[in-house]
Amino acid sequence: MSTGNRLGELLVREKRISLTQLRQAQEEQKRSGVNLGAALAKLGFISDREITNFLSQEYRVPSIDLSAVELDPDLGKVVTRDVCEKHKVIPISKAGSSLIVAMSDPTNLHAIDDIKFLTGYNVEPVVASELAIASAIDKLFTPAAGVTGGASAAVDIDALIGDIGDTDVEFGEDEEDAENVLELTKASADAPVVRLVNAILLNAIKVRASDIHIEPYEKMMRIRYRVDGVLREELKPPIKMKNAISSRVKIMSSLDIAERRLPQDGRIKLKLGGGKEMDYRVSVLPTIWGEKIVLRLLDKSNLQLDMTKLGFEKVQLEWFTKAIHNPFGMVLVTGPTGSGKTTTLYSALAELNKTTENISTAEDPVEYNLAGINQCQMHDDIGLNFAAALRSFLRQDPDIIMVGEIRDFETAEIGVKAALTGHMVLSTLHTNDAPSTVSRLLNMGIEPFMVTAATTLVVAQRLARRVCKDCKTEIRAPLELMREIGFKEDEIDSCKGVLIKGAGCSTCNGTGYKGRVALYEVMPLWDELKDLVLQGASAAELKQQAIRCGLRTLRMSAISKTLEGVTTTEEIVRCTTTDANRGGGGGGGH
Repeated sequence: MSTGNRLGELLVREKRISLTQLRQAQEEQKRSGVNLGAALAKLGFISDREITNFLSQEYRVPSIDLSAVELDPDLGKVVTRDVCEKHKVIPISKAGSSLIVAMSDPTNLHAIDDIKFLTGYNVEPVVASELAIASAIDKLFTPAAGVTGGASAAVDIDALIGDIGDTDVEFGEDEEDAENVLELTKASADAPVVRLVNAILLNAIKVRASDIHIEPYEKMMRIRYRVDGVLREELKPPIKMKNAISSRVKIMSSLDIAERRLPQDGRIKLKLGGGKEMDYRVSVLPTIWGEKIVLRLLDKSNLQLDMTKLGFEKVQLEWFTKAIHNPFGMVLVTGPTGSGKTTTLYSALAELNKTTENISTAEDPVEYNLAGINQCQMHDDIGLNFAAALRSFLRQDPDIIMVGEIRDFETAEIGVKAALTGHMVLSTLHTNDAPSTVSRLLNMGIEPFMVTAATTLVVAQRLARRVCKDCKTEIRAPLELMREIGFKEDEIDSCKGVLIKGAGCSTCNGTGYKGRVALYEVMPLWDELKDLVLQGASAAELKQQAIRCGLRTLRMSAISKTLEGVTTTEEIVRCTTTDANRGGGGGGGH
């Protein structure tokens, strides 16, 4: 049962509000998106202070008036904003080994245990309303005006929006009425709108975001950044600005601002100081409340092309390097969108890029320009797809071919035949792990004997967040949790249950993480695996045999990175799944 539902039931049971009032408040809650306590206070059924006193009496826990409390900014490093918002809590003070935490539901043992584990403090709960806690969270984690370095301080959204008067941007509420293109262009060129969009783009660079999400809804608009693989809300511009903002982004990326019914893709090149350039890959998608825009930041200066620094373990790097240096064969990299597959492939191409080699790539889109490599941008609308590009490459005397993604039987078949006729083929697929990549090729229609003959090695990967170096601290992890995650007894003994975690600081914006590291699962196609493929074995059977041959799974790789103090147990669980059979293994075939 949620905190809001429990509060409502308690108030009705004690006759503080009526059932009718509760239902009206729940309707207001759905309509405005606020919590139940705020909805009750807004409708005048009960005051916020009365709710706090009621909860204190009900749970027999002291109450606190958060508006009268001076919050210590250092406590924001002890309990991060994500944890506070997740459990609806706010740290008040600490004394010795105890941490006093204001909670709307002091019976939430899961929240108490979570905070105790994350901080190492004994938690002493006090009661406050959800509304007061939400306000205190904003107060604690929002930097004061003029402070630099924090995410919120980088863009003074209030000042920018304040420059936009009520008459500066006006649009009709009926989405079916198409706005005049001239008016849209004029509104998007308005100085405050231009400054706001520029600030959004520049602030994303400052906080090291990989993506910007501009999202319109019925009564609100929000802008989120993906930082180190996790989305976080950054701004909430007025809803009246949504068309001006989207039009400005579309003008910057040379898209059609009059077309609002079909998806569009474009690119923005932003010139920064010192001759540095930043590319933004723009995707516009029509939704029922307007156009959602996602911008992917492509910073060539941060492109890591040194394979030794990507995150490979020693033996994994040896296998991968040996495979890509073969004169022929197919090396596949697999994982979800945003898992770093392109960076791994580009690092392989950089390793192979010599004047004696003819390298051609088919990409959709071309993310980074690599000198000495022939890169081809796909255009499905005119028939230039991966299969067509591959066929053309084979008439261009290639040595090494890179295909952005194997999506269908035709592309897979041409790629396999190219690998069998003296070419090195690099490509990607979308599968969960390395063994299931073989099953995916078979499901596409490729014969088992062709898969085993062409495929040299498969790499699965994920990106985990790195622990911030400036605030890393030792914590004692529960042994049962470590065993449940997959730590072996000798691994637990080696660290004695002590792991590294980020406490949260200004460098990492209170998250405890800064940067990311790749987790790899590198699977050469050993002879034992080839035999199983020809016998029609399942992906699970392939995985079990691969582990016996020496495969280090994604979960094993994540555990190793945790023991090295690079990442945390939370990232292990977020990025990888439990191995059904965590057996040991020596070296394998090749």
